Amino acid sequence: MSAVDVPEQESWFHRNQQRIAPWLFLAPGLLFFMVYVIIPVFQSFNLSLYEWDGLGAAEYVGFRNYEDLYWEWADRDAFYISLKNNLIWLLLYLAAIPAGLFIALFLNQTVWGIRLYKSLFFFPFVISQVVVGLVFTWFYDPTFGLLNEFLGFFGLGRLNVLGDERFVTYGIIFAGLWPQTAYCMILYLTGLNAVDPEQIEAGRLDGAKGARMLWHIILPQLRPATFIAFVVTIIGALRSFDLISIMTQGGPFGSSRVLAYYMFEVALSEYGFRMGYGAAIAVILFLIMLCFIAYFLWSMYREERGH
Repeated sequence: MSAVDVPEQESWFHRNQQRIAPWLFLAPGLLFFMVYVIIPVFQSFNLSLYEWDGLGAAEYVGFRNYEDLYWEWADRDAFYISLKNNLIWLLLYLAAIPAGLFIALFLNQTVWGIRLYKSLFFFPFVISQVVVGLVFTWFYDPTFGLLNEFLGFFGLGRLNVLGDERFVTYGIIFAGLWPQTAYCMILYLTGLNAVDPEQIEAGRLDGAKGARMLWHIILPQLRPATFIAFVVTIIGALRSFDLISIMTQGGPFGSSRVLAYYMFEVALSEYGFRMGYGAAIAVILFLIMLCFIAYFLWSMYREERGH
């Protein structure tokens, strides 16, 4: 056989390019995720082991910042109030998911003026949280707010929502539900576009309609959208900051604080630049988020293996 007939050896890259190509496309995103998410997480945990004011030398104190959160009287009440408010945010914020689902089901119908309805429901998603906070601050105003005008129309007394420790957290959560419901609605509208019409027709032939059609045919196909809605809503509830900063600054008397705002207060505000203490709060908040997200990931993994 002559030298011309010898087949040319393929390079390693050509033999494995189908396996390499996806990683090459993912590489920029993975690099940014590593630099801006993973590394800062470890840096925050490392910083939480130090006492540092942001300017001078850092002093290693071990887990003292975490102990102060649980045992020091001056800090414990503020931390527990923030943690309790975060749990309230978490429970009530999940109402955005079913609300977004039912709005999406309505907007998925072919009715007159549906484009106008979609624009109205989509509007809260595109405006800034700062604008949402200002709008609801005016809405709750005890002197000229629409809420008290409405209560006065029915002969009820005026209500200072943002000035009353009993109502302030619920008032801010209600303001946050407005744009969050719009976000969940968009997720479900996208998911409804991927619902298999053949399964719906088969369900109709079997007599399924209304709630049975929704529960047995449509919702199983919306699991990916539901998973994303749960994760995004939980993260949004636990890292709530901007609405509290705009509407109450943690007041009255610290009753509307959440962990994210309390972290800002102790680390970056006039209360004292305790960077290590703020990092300890951030680590606890991250671990709470991680528990919820890991649970949903494990649940979806088990469902996929079951199928």
